[in-house]
Amino acid sequence: MKPKNSFLTRISFTGDIALFISLLHVVQWHWFPVIVACETIMWFVRLIWINPSMLNFILRHLFHMIPIVLDVVAIGFFLIYLAPGDIFTQMEMNTDIERESLDQFRKNFGLDKPWYIQFFRYIWNALHGDFGFSQIYKAPVFTLVSQRALNNVLLAAASMLFAWSFSVPAGIIAATHQYKWHDQIISVFAFFGLSIPNFFLAFLMIYLISSTDNWLPVGGMYSVNINEMSSLEKLWDLIKHMIVPFFVIGTSVTASLTRIMRANMLEILGRQYIITARAKGSREKSVIYKHALRNAVNPMITILGFQLGNILDGAALVEALTAWPGLGKLILAALLSQDLYLVVGSLVYSVVLLVIGNLIADILLAVIDPRVRIS
Repeated sequence: MKPKNSFLTRISFTGDIALFISLLHVVQWHWFPVIVACETIMWFVRLIWINPSMLNFILRHLFHMIPIVLDVVAIGFFLIYLAPGDIFTQMEMNTDIERESLDQFRKNFGLDKPWYIQFFRYIWNALHGDFGFSQIYKAPVFTLVSQRALNNVLLAAASMLFAWSFSVPAGIIAATHQYKWHDQIISVFAFFGLSIPNFFLAFLMIYLISSTDNWLPVGGMYSVNINEMSSLEKLWDLIKHMIVPFFVIGTSVTASLTRIMRANMLEILGRQYIITARAKGSREKSVIYKHALRNAVNPMITILGFQLGNILDGAALVEALTAWPGLGKLILAALLSQDLYLVVGSLVYSVVLLVIGNLIADILLAVIDPRVRIS
């Protein structure tokens, strides 16, 4: 990095604090989304002088994300429109509520219009920061989704961190000791993780913990006396409550990545340039970690974004079983009650997170693999 660019980068970090304070007081969001928004904006600014090609690469991907999100929201509106009735249909069974009042409610929320008009009205309101109002929770959709989204991201990030930390070395060991006891043990674990359903593993964990004096909490995110704890005690209490859903979700993800890593390493180790490197007398560790690993990990980076989406999809049932306050229960309640704006708001969050996950995977691939050029 040039001295001038380094100086600008150091100076720009003062802008992080100023922007964080401004956003925190102006938009009045939770501190976590404020930090994410603040750092995203400031790193876009830094990329202007650090790496303009990377900035153009990211902006192109973000531009391509817009029609994807719009298409998914439009499909969501159309599918909900196909379902018979709406959120006010159940109220029609109550004789104390007049039909004219329900018709007025539908008119106020725009539910009396065709789905495409509702879609364009939703997009217009969303551009102005209004993502709708949930009828079953009596709160703005953005507030509900942002509160639960942090819990989802926390669980998904912990599962992905564990999965990658275990699967990469395990896949290398299994591939370099093919058909030996190392490979057999890792393969047994991988097939176990892939074959057992998440909900069954959650039931099994809850049963085992409940039958052994409840040495771990099996439900919720915090204990009832959380307000009486210190900061460290709150953190430890959160970690204990995360163990069961984290283990259940992380097991299947880790097993899948381990099998992929093993297959990638076996394929790379059979390539001609690996045979040539060994013939030249290179050390085995150098052959594996310098030549083979870098190429074997590329396909795993490619599927990183999709793995994040799979974790969020698989977490819904686990959240319901372990009472983890994530988006899974929220979306299920919204679907059952046909709460249109809450369903669409959750859908937008899931799609945006999936697209951003794929963007991060593309950036990592471009940084790690010199054959991928950003230009």
